[in-house]
Amino acid sequence: MKLATLNNGRRDGALLVVSRDLGRAVQVPQIAPNLQAALDEWHRLAPRLEEVYQALNEGRSDGPCAGAFPFDEGACLSPLPRAYQWLDGSAYVNHVELVRKARGAEMPASFWHDPLMYQGGSDSFLPPRGPILMADESWGIDFESEVAIITDDVPMGTGKEKAARHVRLLMLVNDVSLRNLIPGELAKGFGFFQSKPSSAFSPLAITPDELGEAWREGKVHLPLQTHLNGTLFGAPNAGVDMTFDFHDLIAHGARTRPLGAGTIIGSGTISNYDRSAGSSCLAERRMLEIIESGQATTPFLRFGDTVSIAMQDRNGLNLFGTISQRVTQAD
Repeated sequence: MKLATLNNGRRDGALLVVSRDLGRAVQVPQIAPNLQAALDEWHRLAPRLEEVYQALNEGRSDGPCAGAFPFDEGACLSPLPRAYQWLDGSAYVNHVELVRKARGAEMPASFWHDPLMYQGGSDSFLPPRGPILMADESWGIDFESEVAIITDDVPMGTGKEKAARHVRLLMLVNDVSLRNLIPGELAKGFGFFQSKPSSAFSPLAITPDELGEAWREGKVHLPLQTHLNGTLFGAPNAGVDMTFDFHDLIAHGARTRPLGAGTIIGSGTISNYDRSAGSSCLAERRMLEIIESGQATTPFLRFGDTVSIAMQDRNGLNLFGTISQRVTQAD
């Protein structure tokens, strides 16, 4: 099943069911006004949404599909325009290892068995086709291409063995980062804040069954493509070199607190040891340059740059729609 959120002028938008080929969509106010409302009663409402989805895929225009219209990714907000909780992990430890190696720092052994995770701002996510508004290029503007899950209610203390049942939807993420602000913030010993502005999510949130065999072991086994100014920047496989799968991340997040329905958990920057696949953020490429030549030559994002993030299945179908954003100077 594929779901999206139409920008109807309201803060939480309107829930859409979208056909598998992304050709048609229909609003479903008779089921749920928005995605959060659907997640709050997922066990009861998901079967009704699935019925609409199958009818759309059959090309029907009557019954629950009455009023269906051509789907426009540009008219969408992030599937959850705001969320009760946004937790971003760093599941690709080789990426963390690389960043630390470039600055000559040892990586604690605990990083290999205890996931890194931070709690990000979740009150104002960017639309997938909206601009990245920034006041200053000197902040070191970077993209981070990731996969994310949305959970239902997860009880405190849920272990990895029970985590799989709580994965309801998947999305793509551009976790915008301000690299030149990060060192000063981390030096305070209190974590990210100003260096992690609003993120954007893919136009579509999809159920795991849409991935078929590509969803297994709590991982998405497909390449995640990132284009910078129309040129492929990287396409590492999200299922390769993922030290902590999404079940690990759920268990980590729920260790001392319950996670409410609609909690978003990100994978962190997708990264493979095989560097021929490219990178999912500018910082990683810069670190590789430092290791190779002692100096980073790839610049961070500048005003006017565009970033696009998408994932295709093995038949070339765009699974989540495309995040496509231009870096724009704020007034």
